[in-house]
Amino acid sequence: MASDAMRRYPGHENFCYELETLLSNHPPGFIYIHDLEAIRTTTRVTGTILDALSTTSSSPAIFYAQVDCVTSFTARLLYENIVNTLVGWEPRWEDGCANWKDDLDTRWNENMDSFVHGLRAAHTHLSRKAGAVMDTGKGKGKAGVNSDVRLVIVIERPERLKETLPELLVPFTRLSELSRLDLSIIFLSQVGWEDIKPPLGASPDPYYVDVPPPSKEDIVRNLILNFAALCEDSPSSSPFNNPYQSSLKSLYIHFITTLCDVCYPFTHNPQELQYVAAARWPGFCKPLLDQYKACGDIDMESGEAFPPPTNDVRMRLTKTFNPTLTAALEALLPRLTNAADWALANAPPDDLLSLPRAQGVQAAGTQGGGAAQQGAALAALPRMAKFILIAAFLASTNPAKSDVRMFGRGLDERKRKRRATRAPGKTRGGGPSKVAQRLLGPAPFAIDRMIAILGALLEENDFDSRASGKQFKIPGEHTDMEIGRVGVFSYVMELTSMRLLHRTTPSDRLDGPPQFKCAISYDATLALAKELKVALNDLLWDPL
Repeated sequence: MASDAMRRYPGHENFCYELETLLSNHPPGFIYIHDLEAIRTTTRVTGTILDALSTTSSSPAIFYAQVDCVTSFTARLLYENIVNTLVGWEPRWEDGCANWKDDLDTRWNENMDSFVHGLRAAHTHLSRKAGAVMDTGKGKGKAGVNSDVRLVIVIERPERLKETLPELLVPFTRLSELSRLDLSIIFLSQVGWEDIKPPLGASPDPYYVDVPPPSKEDIVRNLILNFAALCEDSPSSSPFNNPYQSSLKSLYIHFITTLCDVCYPFTHNPQELQYVAAARWPGFCKPLLDQYKACGDIDMESGEAFPPPTNDVRMRLTKTFNPTLTAALEALLPRLTNAADWALANAPPDDLLSLPRAQGVQAAGTQGGGAAQQGAALAALPRMAKFILIAAFLASTNPAKSDVRMFGRGLDERKRKRRATRAPGKTRGGGPSKVAQRLLGPAPFAIDRMIAILGALLEENDFDSRASGKQFKIPGEHTDMEIGRVGVFSYVMELTSMRLLHRTTPSDRLDGPPQFKCAISYDATLALAKELKVALNDLLWDPL
């Protein structure tokens, strides 16, 4: 029975086996399931197992109710949802939204005592429904309450009970004792039992089930399994407009693997990663579908499957979309915008795959990709990554002695003093003049120097756009915290993989900070500076 849940939810095999074994044999009266990372997935797994147990013809017959304390925010709503769900009763508007009633027409939603009587009435009704017969010991059978019916009640987010209905927390943990039925109550929460348990030992200790966080491999398998359901739920008149079709499964597997490699260090929740995938996948496969449509080799009416993409197309799509995955996670994880609007605003250009094949795999941002591709990659970068590129250009162009001018000036001294100019080609000693660094190419710089320049840029040009908390009282303290985040160094690694920065020191070298070079031109840096309102020429030692 749990095998179906194991196939549908990879990584929950041990949990499925343990929960099924408990409920099928002799479950404790109080079970507490704790999942810190993927509570919504665990909730669905629990519902799948209970649904499978309730449909089998085993003894005892299992009937369950699964309610959420967010929607059941009063005691009356909680009682009604539990009893109505157990007996399979759905209130209808035509009947005045009346609750389920037994033969005695008992009111069971007024208080805890009446709710316990309602549970016993529901147990009797389900016993008759299941055809259970209690042996009275006198050679006769009588339909009634017996041990052949087991009730399971799942309470989602029980921490809300402590906030809104604290008087119900202890009775619900002892519901099996109060009702004297074959009943097991399950608390399913993202909060530990130690944080919500009543004081003074008023409730019994639960059977504690701790669900470990899913691994990256389990999340990849889970998201790939969801692709078949997405294909069934997304019919389209034209296959060139439908990103969810079985012929694109191989590309989707490659996309999900890349997505989890980039985003797994930031979140382990499969639902959040599925949300990011829903925002990026249509744009990821759109250039490929447009290319198939332009070729005209596929007959749309015959339903011919798309051929799998070549390796160079996969690499080009991966290198183009990898930098945007982190930006999508930053915007979609706190739900600053929805996935559909974000995907529409960050749609890829129509000519992404229109380059000749002879040019090879050159993603946006590489030196051989052209100015148009590099501009598209720079426009899609997050705001912090753009500031990092400007700081890297300044570190590669300006001599190290000029950094004191940038760090030492105040807000009133943003415009630097103009240096005295001399005739070109001559120096004070009569020798040849030194060639400007911008003509020699980018010079290597240490990452510590670039981080320091980044802090000066953020303090001068990005301070007003950030919400400063009350805990930051010293000038520059907030900026020091921002440039020390792990995200800044992850951006450096991503920019290096995009070939917007070049690392000049070996990756396995331990002595000294790593050295980098800036790989974007002055025009591209000037465009970024205008977008961020940074006076680039005032910061250059030899401005153009």
